[in-house]
Amino acid sequence: MTVIVRFAPSPTGHIHIGNSRPALFNWLFAKKAGGQFILRFDDTDLERSRQEYVESIEQDLRWLGIEPDRVERQSERVASYDTAAQKLKDAGLLYPCYETPDELERRRSRQRAMGRPPVYDRAGLKLTVEERAAFEAEGRKPHWRFLLPNHDGDPLQTRRTEVSWDDLCRGTQAVDLASLSDPVLIRADGTFLYTFTSIVDDIDMGVTHIIRGEDHVSNTGVQIAIFEALGATAPVFGHHNLLTTQDGEGLSKRKGALSIGSLRDEGLEAMAVASLAVLTGTSQAVEPVATMDALAQKFDLSSVSRSLAKFDPDELRNLNARLVHDLPYEAVKDRLAGMDIPADADFWETVRGNCQTVADARDYWKVVTGPVESRIENEDREFVGSARALLPDGEITPDTWGLWTAALKEKTGRKGRGLFMPLRRVLTGMDHGPDMKAMLPLIGRQNILDRLP
Repeated sequence: MTVIVRFAPSPTGHIHIGNSRPALFNWLFAKKAGGQFILRFDDTDLERSRQEYVESIEQDLRWLGIEPDRVERQSERVASYDTAAQKLKDAGLLYPCYETPDELERRRSRQRAMGRPPVYDRAGLKLTVEERAAFEAEGRKPHWRFLLPNHDGDPLQTRRTEVSWDDLCRGTQAVDLASLSDPVLIRADGTFLYTFTSIVDDIDMGVTHIIRGEDHVSNTGVQIAIFEALGATAPVFGHHNLLTTQDGEGLSKRKGALSIGSLRDEGLEAMAVASLAVLTGTSQAVEPVATMDALAQKFDLSSVSRSLAKFDPDELRNLNARLVHDLPYEAVKDRLAGMDIPADADFWETVRGNCQTVADARDYWKVVTGPVESRIENEDREFVGSARALLPDGEITPDTWGLWTAALKEKTGRKGRGLFMPLRRVLTGMDHGPDMKAMLPLIGRQNILDRLP
Protein backbone atom coordinates (compact mmCIF):
# COMPACT_ATOMS: atom_id res chain seq x y z
CA MET A 1 0.00 0.00 0.00
CA THR A 2 1.33 3.42 -0.96
CA VAL A 3 1.19 5.85 1.94
CA ILE A 4 -0.80 8.98 1.04
CA VAL A 5 -1.08 11.89 3.47
CA ARG A 6 -2.40 15.43 3.22
CA PHE A 7 -1.99 18.87 4.73
CA ALA A 8 -5.13 20.96 4.35
CA PRO A 9 -4.65 24.60 5.40
CA SER A 10 -7.27 27.29 4.99
CA PRO A 11 -5.87 30.12 2.82
CA THR A 12 -7.23 32.81 5.13
CA GLY A 13 -3.84 33.81 6.56
CA HIS A 14 -0.17 32.89 6.73
CA ILE A 15 0.97 29.62 8.25
CA HIS A 16 2.94 29.88 11.49
CA ILE A 17 5.35 27.62 13.31
CA GLY A 18 2.42 25.93 15.06
CA ASN A 19 0.69 24.67 11.94
CA SER A 20 4.01 23.97 10.24
CA ARG A 21 4.21 21.07 12.72
CA PRO A 22 1.44 18.92 11.12
CA ALA A 23 2.71 19.89 7.66
CA LEU A 24 6.19 18.64 8.56
CA PHE A 25 4.87 15.54 10.35
CA ASN A 26 2.90 14.53 7.26
CA TRP A 27 5.74 15.32 4.87
CA LEU A 28 8.32 13.38 6.90
CA PHE A 29 5.94 10.44 7.40
CA ALA A 30 5.39 10.20 3.64
CA LYS A 31 9.08 10.73 2.86
CA LYS A 32 10.15 7.98 5.26
CA ALA A 33 7.59 5.56 3.78
CA GLY A 34 8.25 6.50 0.15
CA GLY A 35 4.70 7.81 -0.07
CA GLN A 36 2.86 10.87 -1.39
CA PHE A 37 2.05 14.24 0.18
CA ILE A 38 -1.01 16.21 -0.94
CA LEU A 39 -1.37 19.93 -0.30
CA ARG A 40 -5.11 20.53 -0.21
CA PHE A 41 -6.46 24.03 0.24
CA ASP A 42 -9.64 24.35 2.29
CA ASP A 43 -10.79 27.36 0.29
CA THR A 44 -14.56 26.94 0.35
CA ASP A 45 -14.88 30.10 2.49
CA LEU A 46 -14.97 32.40 -0.52
CA GLU A 47 -15.18 35.57 1.55
CA ARG A 48 -12.01 34.97 3.60
CA SER A 49 -9.90 32.83 1.24
CA ARG A 50 -7.28 34.79 -0.70
CA GLN A 51 -4.97 33.83 -3.57
CA GLU A 52 -2.18 35.76 -1.86
CA TYR A 53 -2.41 33.35 1.09
CA VAL A 54 -2.37 30.35 -1.24
CA GLU A 55 0.88 31.64 -2.74
CA SER A 56 2.29 32.51 0.69
CA ILE A 57 1.58 29.02 2.05
CA GLU A 58 3.16 27.38 -0.98
CA GLN A 59 6.24 29.60 -0.63
CA ASP A 60 6.56 28.90 3.10
CA LEU A 61 6.24 25.13 2.63
CA ARG A 62 8.81 25.22 -0.17
CA TRP A 63 11.21 27.15 2.07
CA LEU A 64 10.79 24.49 4.76
CA GLY A 65 11.68 21.83 2.19
CA ILE A 66 8.16 20.53 1.57
CA GLU A 67 7.38 19.90 -2.10
CA PRO A 68 3.84 18.49 -2.58
CA ASP A 69 3.25 15.62 -4.98
CA ARG A 70 -0.07 17.23 -5.89
CA VAL A 71 -2.04 20.35 -5.03
CA GLU A 72 -5.83 20.37 -4.73
CA ARG A 73 -8.43 23.06 -4.03
CA GLN A 74 -11.72 22.21 -2.35
CA SER A 75 -13.47 25.04 -4.16
CA GLU A 76 -13.07 23.01 -7.38
CA ARG A 77 -14.66 19.87 -5.93
CA VAL A 78 -18.18 20.97 -4.99
CA ALA A 79 -19.79 18.45 -7.37
CA SER A 80 -18.15 15.61 -5.41
CA TYR A 81 -19.59 16.93 -2.17
CA ASP A 82 -23.05 17.23 -3.69
CA THR A 83 -22.89 13.60 -4.85
CA ALA A 84 -21.73 12.33 -1.44
CA ALA A 85 -24.40 14.37 0.38
CA GLN A 86 -27.12 12.93 -1.83
CA LYS A 87 -25.86 9.42 -1.07
CA LEU A 88 -26.30 10.08 2.66
CA LYS A 89 -29.73 11.63 2.12
CA ASP A 90 -30.86 8.62 0.11
CA ALA A 91 -29.71 6.35 2.95
CA GLY A 92 -31.68 8.38 5.49
CA LEU A 93 -28.46 9.47 7.23
CA LEU A 94 -28.62 13.19 6.44
CA TYR A 95 -31.74 14.96 7.64
CA PRO A 96 -32.95 18.60 7.49
CA CYS A 97 -33.32 20.75 10.61
CA TYR A 98 -34.91 24.19 10.82
CA GLU A 99 -33.94 25.55 14.23
CA THR A 100 -32.35 28.98 14.34
CA PRO A 101 -29.09 29.47 16.30
CA ASP A 102 -31.05 31.25 19.06
CA GLU A 103 -33.52 28.39 19.36
CA LEU A 104 -30.73 25.85 19.60
CA GLU A 105 -28.93 27.85 22.27
CA ARG A 106 -32.12 28.12 24.35
CA ARG A 107 -32.54 24.36 24.20
CA ARG A 108 -28.93 23.80 25.26
CA SER A 109 -29.37 26.24 28.14
CA ARG A 110 -32.45 24.35 29.37
CA GLN A 111 -30.60 21.04 29.17
CA ARG A 112 -27.69 22.42 31.17
CA ALA A 113 -30.06 23.84 33.76
CA MET A 114 -31.59 20.37 34.17
CA GLY A 115 -28.14 18.81 34.56
CA ARG A 116 -28.26 17.11 31.18
CA PRO A 117 -25.58 17.18 28.48
CA PRO A 118 -26.47 19.69 25.74
CA VAL A 119 -26.99 17.05 23.06
CA TYR A 120 -29.24 17.75 20.06
CA ASP A 121 -32.63 16.07 20.60
CA ARG A 122 -33.16 15.09 16.94
CA ALA A 123 -36.27 17.23 16.69
CA GLY A 124 -35.57 17.70 12.99
CA LEU A 125 -35.70 13.95 12.45
CA LYS A 126 -39.23 13.85 13.82
CA LEU A 127 -40.72 16.59 11.63
CA THR A 128 -43.59 15.66 9.36
CA VAL A 129 -43.72 16.65 5.71
CA GLU A 130 -46.31 19.28 6.62
CA GLU A 131 -44.16 20.74 9.40
CA ARG A 132 -41.17 21.01 7.05
CA ALA A 133 -43.34 22.73 4.45
CA ALA A 134 -44.52 25.22 7.08
CA PHE A 135 -40.95 26.12 7.98
CA GLU A 136 -40.11 26.50 4.29
CA ALA A 137 -43.12 28.78 3.86
CA GLU A 138 -41.72 30.99 6.65
CA GLY A 139 -38.59 31.40 4.57
CA ARG A 140 -36.46 29.10 6.71
CA LYS A 141 -33.75 27.11 4.98
CA PRO A 142 -32.67 23.81 6.55
CA HIS A 143 -29.27 22.89 7.80
CA TRP A 144 -28.51 19.18 7.45
CA ARG A 145 -27.33 16.89 10.24
CA PHE A 146 -25.66 13.50 9.96
CA LEU A 147 -27.49 10.79 11.86
CA LEU A 148 -24.92 9.24 14.17
CA PRO A 149 -25.10 5.52 14.97
CA ASN A 150 -27.65 5.31 17.74
CA HIS A 151 -30.18 2.50 17.75
CA ASP A 152 -32.91 5.00 18.60
CA GLY A 153 -34.15 5.93 15.14
CA ASP A 154 -31.11 4.62 13.23
CA PRO A 155 -32.21 3.28 9.82
CA LEU A 156 -29.07 1.12 9.77
CA GLN A 157 -29.29 -0.86 13.00
CA THR A 158 -25.95 -2.57 12.31
CA ARG A 159 -23.81 0.54 12.76
CA ARG A 160 -21.43 0.75 15.72
CA THR A 161 -22.39 3.12 18.51
CA GLU A 162 -18.89 2.93 20.01
CA VAL A 163 -15.98 3.66 17.69
CA SER A 164 -12.37 2.88 18.50
CA TRP A 165 -9.11 3.27 16.65
CA ASP A 166 -5.40 2.67 17.22
CA ASP A 167 -3.87 6.12 17.22
CA LEU A 168 -0.27 6.34 16.00
CA CYS A 169 0.55 8.81 18.79
CA ARG A 170 -1.96 8.10 21.55
CA GLY A 171 -2.61 4.37 21.37
CA THR A 172 -6.13 2.91 21.56
CA GLN A 173 -8.88 5.54 21.60
CA ALA A 174 -12.64 5.10 21.89
CA VAL A 175 -15.70 7.33 21.53
CA ASP A 176 -19.32 6.64 22.45
CA LEU A 177 -21.22 8.17 19.54
CA ALA A 178 -24.57 7.73 21.29
CA SER A 179 -23.54 10.50 23.69
CA LEU A 180 -22.86 13.08 20.97
CA SER A 181 -25.00 15.49 18.98
CA ASP A 182 -25.63 14.70 15.35
CA PRO A 183 -23.14 16.98 13.56
CA VAL A 184 -24.20 19.61 11.02
CA LEU A 185 -22.60 18.82 7.64
CA ILE A 186 -24.42 21.37 5.47
CA ARG A 187 -25.18 24.92 6.56
CA ALA A 188 -28.49 26.67 5.91
CA ASP A 189 -26.87 28.59 3.06
CA GLY A 190 -26.03 25.30 1.34
CA THR A 191 -22.30 25.36 2.00
CA PHE A 192 -20.55 22.29 3.38
CA LEU A 193 -18.66 22.16 6.65
CA TYR A 194 -15.00 21.20 6.53
CA THR A 195 -15.63 17.92 8.37
CA PHE A 196 -17.67 16.65 5.43
CA THR A 197 -15.59 18.02 2.56
CA SER A 198 -12.43 16.70 4.16
CA ILE A 199 -13.83 13.17 4.44
CA VAL A 200 -15.06 13.16 0.85
CA ASP A 201 -11.64 14.37 -0.33
CA ASP A 202 -9.80 11.80 1.77
CA ILE A 203 -11.90 9.03 0.21
CA ASP A 204 -11.55 10.30 -3.36
CA MET A 205 -7.80 10.94 -3.02
CA GLY A 206 -7.02 7.63 -1.34
CA VAL A 207 -5.59 9.16 1.84
CA THR A 208 -4.23 6.34 3.99
CA HIS A 209 -3.06 8.25 7.08
CA ILE A 210 -4.39 11.39 8.77
CA ILE A 211 -1.78 13.02 10.99
CA ARG A 212 -2.99 16.12 12.78
CA GLY A 213 -3.15 17.97 16.10
CA GLU A 214 -4.70 16.44 19.19
CA ASP A 215 -7.42 19.12 19.15
CA HIS A 216 -9.11 16.91 16.53
CA VAL A 217 -9.27 13.78 18.67
CA SER A 218 -12.85 14.53 19.74
CA ASN A 219 -13.95 14.74 16.09
CA THR A 220 -12.45 11.45 15.01
CA GLY A 221 -15.21 9.10 16.14
CA VAL A 222 -17.81 11.11 14.23
CA GLN A 223 -15.60 11.21 11.16
CA ILE A 224 -15.03 7.45 11.21
CA ALA A 225 -18.82 7.00 11.27
CA ILE A 226 -19.16 9.26 8.20
CA PHE A 227 -16.38 7.38 6.37
CA GLU A 228 -18.23 4.13 6.98
CA ALA A 229 -21.60 5.60 6.01
CA LEU A 230 -20.08 6.56 2.66
CA GLY A 231 -18.87 2.99 2.19
CA ALA A 232 -15.20 3.68 2.91
CA THR A 233 -12.68 2.39 5.43
CA ALA A 234 -11.34 5.21 7.58
CA PRO A 235 -7.62 6.03 7.28
CA VAL A 236 -5.16 5.41 10.08
CA PHE A 237 -5.12 8.35 12.52
CA GLY A 238 -2.30 9.96 14.47
CA HIS A 239 -2.97 12.91 16.79
CA HIS A 240 0.16 14.71 17.93
CA ASN A 241 0.53 17.25 20.72
CA LEU A 242 0.20 20.93 19.87
CA LEU A 243 2.97 23.49 19.70
CA THR A 244 2.22 26.29 22.16
CA THR A 245 3.86 29.37 23.65
CA GLN A 246 5.98 28.97 26.79
CA ASP A 247 2.86 29.84 28.80
CA GLY A 248 0.90 27.03 27.16
CA GLU A 249 -1.15 29.38 25.00
CA GLY A 250 -2.11 28.08 21.57
CA LEU A 251 -0.45 29.61 18.51
CA SER A 252 -2.64 31.29 15.91
CA LYS A 253 -2.47 33.21 12.66
CA ARG A 254 -2.96 36.41 14.61
CA LYS A 255 0.53 36.04 16.12
CA GLY A 256 2.35 37.36 13.07
CA ALA A 257 5.76 37.31 14.78
CA LEU A 258 5.61 33.49 14.65
CA SER A 259 4.65 33.22 10.98
CA ILE A 260 6.99 31.16 8.82
CA GLY A 261 7.50 34.20 6.59
CA SER A 262 8.62 36.37 9.50
CA LEU A 263 11.05 33.70 10.73
CA ARG A 264 12.48 33.45 7.23
CA ASP A 265 12.79 37.23 6.98
CA GLU A 266 14.57 37.23 10.33
CA GLY A 267 17.33 35.22 8.68
CA LEU A 268 16.65 31.92 10.41
CA GLU A 269 17.54 28.64 8.71
CA ALA A 270 14.67 26.50 7.44
CA MET A 271 16.19 23.41 9.07
CA ALA A 272 16.38 25.16 12.45
CA VAL A 273 12.65 25.89 12.25
CA ALA A 274 11.89 22.36 11.02
CA SER A 275 14.09 20.73 13.68
CA LEU A 276 12.40 22.63 16.49
CA ALA A 277 8.86 22.17 15.13
CA VAL A 278 9.33 18.41 14.76
CA LEU A 279 11.46 17.44 17.78
CA THR A 280 9.94 19.68 20.47
CA GLY A 281 7.45 17.74 22.57
CA THR A 282 8.97 14.33 21.78
CA SER A 283 11.21 12.00 23.73
CA GLN A 284 14.07 12.84 21.37
CA ALA A 285 16.67 15.51 22.02
CA VAL A 286 15.87 18.86 20.42
CA GLU A 287 18.95 19.40 18.28
CA PRO A 288 19.73 20.92 14.90
CA VAL A 289 19.31 18.48 12.02
CA ALA A 290 21.04 19.54 8.82
CA THR A 291 18.77 17.99 6.15
CA MET A 292 15.22 16.80 5.65
CA ASP A 293 16.51 13.30 4.85
CA ALA A 294 18.25 13.16 8.23
CA LEU A 295 15.16 14.56 10.00
CA ALA A 296 12.98 11.93 8.30
CA GLN A 297 15.21 9.21 9.70
CA LYS A 298 14.87 10.66 13.23
CA PHE A 299 11.12 11.23 12.88
CA ASP A 300 9.01 8.80 14.91
CA LEU A 301 5.36 9.40 15.81
CA SER A 302 5.60 6.98 18.72
CA SER A 303 8.09 9.35 20.39
CA VAL A 304 5.52 12.17 20.58
CA SER A 305 4.70 13.13 24.17
CA ARG A 306 1.20 13.51 25.59
CA SER A 307 2.17 16.85 27.16
CA LEU A 308 2.27 20.22 25.38
CA ALA A 309 5.13 21.00 23.02
CA LYS A 310 6.27 24.45 24.14
CA PHE A 311 7.89 26.74 21.60
CA ASP A 312 10.88 28.66 22.95
CA PRO A 313 12.16 31.46 20.64
CA ASP A 314 15.54 31.40 22.40
CA GLU A 315 15.87 27.68 21.74
CA LEU A 316 15.11 28.29 18.07
CA ARG A 317 17.86 30.88 17.83
CA ASN A 318 20.27 28.57 19.62
CA LEU A 319 19.50 25.79 17.15
CA ASN A 320 19.94 28.23 14.31
CA ALA A 321 23.36 29.33 15.56
CA ARG A 322 24.49 25.72 15.88
CA LEU A 323 23.43 25.02 12.30
CA VAL A 324 25.15 28.15 10.99
CA HIS A 325 28.39 27.26 12.79
CA ASP A 326 28.55 24.03 10.77
CA LEU A 327 27.58 25.42 7.37
CA PRO A 328 30.35 24.96 4.79
CA TYR A 329 31.37 27.85 2.57
CA GLU A 330 29.73 26.33 -0.52
CA ALA A 331 26.37 26.34 1.27
CA VAL A 332 26.51 30.09 1.92
CA LYS A 333 28.61 31.39 -0.97
CA ASP A 334 25.66 32.58 -3.05
CA ARG A 335 23.88 34.02 -0.02
CA LEU A 336 26.96 36.03 0.93
CA ALA A 337 27.23 37.31 -2.64
CA GLY A 338 23.56 38.31 -2.45
CA MET A 339 24.47 40.47 0.55
CA ASP A 340 27.31 42.11 -1.43
CA ILE A 341 29.95 40.17 0.48
CA PRO A 342 32.46 38.94 -2.12
CA ALA A 343 34.21 36.84 0.51
CA ASP A 344 36.20 33.64 0.19
CA ALA A 345 36.19 30.49 2.30
CA ASP A 346 38.80 31.89 4.70
CA PHE A 347 36.46 34.71 5.69
CA TRP A 348 33.42 32.47 6.25
CA GLU A 349 35.34 29.84 8.20
CA THR A 350 36.78 32.58 10.39
CA VAL A 351 33.49 34.28 11.26
CA ARG A 352 30.83 31.54 11.12
CA GLY A 353 31.43 30.46 14.72
CA ASN A 354 30.33 33.95 15.83
CA CYS A 355 27.25 34.18 13.58
CA GLN A 356 23.79 33.39 14.90
CA THR A 357 22.45 33.84 11.37
CA VAL A 358 24.25 33.92 8.03
CA ALA A 359 23.26 37.59 7.77
CA ASP A 360 25.44 38.32 10.82
CA ALA A 361 28.42 37.93 8.50
CA ARG A 362 27.68 41.49 7.33
CA ASP A 363 28.96 42.84 10.65
CA TYR A 364 32.27 41.03 10.31
CA TRP A 365 32.66 41.99 6.65
CA LYS A 366 32.43 45.62 7.75
CA VAL A 367 35.16 44.90 10.29
CA VAL A 368 37.34 43.45 7.54
CA THR A 369 36.77 46.17 4.97
CA GLY A 370 36.12 49.15 7.24
CA PRO A 371 35.61 51.76 8.22
CA VAL A 372 35.11 50.78 11.85
CA GLU A 373 34.45 52.90 14.87
CA SER A 374 37.61 52.18 16.83
CA ARG A 375 37.37 52.30 20.61
CA ILE A 376 40.19 53.28 22.93
CA GLU A 377 39.74 53.60 26.69
CA ASN A 378 41.73 56.42 28.32
CA GLU A 379 43.87 54.01 30.29
CA ASP A 380 44.80 52.16 27.08
CA ARG A 381 45.92 55.11 24.93
CA GLU A 382 49.61 54.85 25.69
CA PHE A 383 49.56 51.08 25.22
CA VAL A 384 47.74 51.26 21.88
CA GLY A 385 50.03 54.09 20.79
CA SER A 386 53.04 51.79 21.12
CA ALA A 387 51.39 49.02 19.08
CA ARG A 388 52.02 50.58 15.65
CA ALA A 389 55.81 50.51 16.03
CA LEU A 390 55.77 46.86 17.15
CA LEU A 391 53.57 45.49 14.35
CA PRO A 392 55.77 42.84 12.64
CA ASP A 393 57.03 43.67 9.17
CA GLY A 394 56.04 41.77 6.05
CA GLU A 395 52.89 39.89 5.11
CA ILE A 396 50.15 39.65 7.72
CA THR A 397 49.70 35.92 8.46
CA PRO A 398 48.00 33.86 11.18
CA ASP A 399 51.33 34.04 13.06
CA THR A 400 51.33 37.85 13.13
CA TRP A 401 48.93 38.16 16.06
CA GLY A 402 51.06 35.98 18.34
CA LEU A 403 54.30 37.74 17.41
CA TRP A 404 52.75 41.18 17.82
CA THR A 405 51.17 40.54 21.23
CA ALA A 406 54.38 38.86 22.48
CA ALA A 407 56.37 41.97 21.57
CA LEU A 408 53.77 44.22 23.27
CA LYS A 409 53.76 42.05 26.37
CA GLU A 410 57.53 42.28 26.64
CA LYS A 411 57.55 46.05 26.17
CA THR A 412 54.55 46.95 28.39
CA GLY A 413 54.29 44.07 30.85
CA ARG A 414 50.60 43.67 30.04
CA LYS A 415 49.04 40.24 29.73
CA GLY A 416 45.66 38.52 29.37
CA ARG A 417 42.62 40.72 28.81
CA GLY A 418 44.64 43.89 29.39
CA LEU A 419 46.88 42.90 26.47
CA PHE A 420 44.36 41.58 23.96
CA MET A 421 41.19 43.63 24.55
CA PRO A 422 42.54 47.10 23.69
CA LEU A 423 43.83 45.78 20.35
CA ARG A 424 40.54 44.06 19.56
CA ARG A 425 38.61 47.26 20.35
CA VAL A 426 40.78 49.53 18.27
CA LEU A 427 40.91 47.17 15.27
CA THR A 428 37.29 45.91 15.25
CA GLY A 429 35.30 48.28 17.45
CA MET A 430 33.97 45.19 19.30
CA ASP A 431 34.52 43.53 22.66
CA HIS A 432 33.94 40.05 21.25
CA GLY A 433 34.26 38.31 17.93
CA PRO A 434 36.24 35.80 15.89
CA ASP A 435 39.77 34.80 16.81
CA MET A 436 42.07 37.75 16.11
CA LYS A 437 44.73 35.34 14.90
CA ALA A 438 42.50 34.57 11.90
CA MET A 439 40.94 38.03 11.60
CA LEU A 440 44.22 39.95 11.31
CA PRO A 441 45.17 38.59 7.83
CA LEU A 442 41.63 39.38 6.60
CA ILE A 443 41.83 42.97 7.85
CA GLY A 444 45.23 43.45 6.21
CA ARG A 445 48.22 45.65 7.01
CA GLN A 446 46.88 48.90 5.61
CA ASN A 447 43.57 48.72 7.50
CA ILE A 448 45.45 47.79 10.68
CA LEU A 449 47.71 50.82 10.37
CA ASP A 450 44.79 53.09 9.50
CA ARG A 451 42.99 52.09 12.71
CA LEU A 452 45.97 52.50 15.03
CA PRO A 453 46.52 56.01 16.45
